[in-house]
Amino acid sequence: MAKKSVASLQKGGGKQHSKVIKMVKSPKTGSYTFKEEIVHNTKIKDWF
Repeated sequence: MAKKSVASLQKGGGKQHSKVIKMVKSPKTGSYTFKEEIVHNTKIKDWF
């Protein structure tokens, strides 16, 4: 699935966007989950 989303972004002006992944710890169980999103390059630091 990651290949498809990245390939579709590179076709038409998607070079200003990046796929970002953040590791989030669950307060209930203590396990980690991963949150993925496609964000504009200027907003990456705000997202983290």
